[in-house]
Amino acid sequence: MQLIGFECSPQAGLAAMTESLGAALRAANLSAVIYEDVNHPRGFALLTFSESPEDFVLKVRPALEAQTARGLSVRPELSMLGRTYSSGFEQDLEYWLLKRPQETVLNAAWPWAIWYPLRRKGGFERLDAREKGGIMREHGSIGRSYGEADLAHDVRLACHGLDQHDNDFVIGLIGEKLHPLSHVVQAMRATRQTAEFMEQMGPFFVGRAVFRNRGSAA
Repeated sequence: MQLIGFECSPQAGLAAMTESLGAALRAANLSAVIYEDVNHPRGFALLTFSESPEDFVLKVRPALEAQTARGLSVRPELSMLGRTYSSGFEQDLEYWLLKRPQETVLNAAWPWAIWYPLRRKGGFERLDAREKGGIMREHGSIGRSYGEADLAHDVRLACHGLDQHDNDFVIGLIGEKLHPLSHVVQAMRATRQTAEFMEQMGPFFVGRAVFRNRGSAA
């Protein structure tokens, strides 16, 4: 999955730009979501996803080319790229790696999203497996409680070696309303992973989906 942030020039209409980009994504048969940026009046972000990383170069880039010529500029600080992964305890690996992330971001009942990268401190990797497991279970139990209550649903991506800022993960929090997503971030601050072993979080993209397309590339 790749998220790219954009700014639309004053000369280009934001609604027209979104409509044009959506048409290009449909024509390229790309699986994608367009989010309007809550924190930037002329900003939005494009989320695309595929089982083939070549699609980000061979299909997404051409779909964006005409839009950049019409006044669309990239916000590099909001560019995130990651791959789905498993912890090894999932019973249905295909669903967890391929279907669940798509269903989460394409669900029309969950328009709000917060996306952000994070990097752990190196000391976390030097802990023994038992201690790391306990730290992750504490973190995961909070996320599961919000998901079971249909307040927030997560997309977890690993980006080791894929991120320009050497981040470890990209997290997407998806839901019907925005304030529970913010509350998840707040609740995670008290976990040992965040309080002791987090080197960097963010920047945060906060947006609301205005376009979704399920293409054949996913």
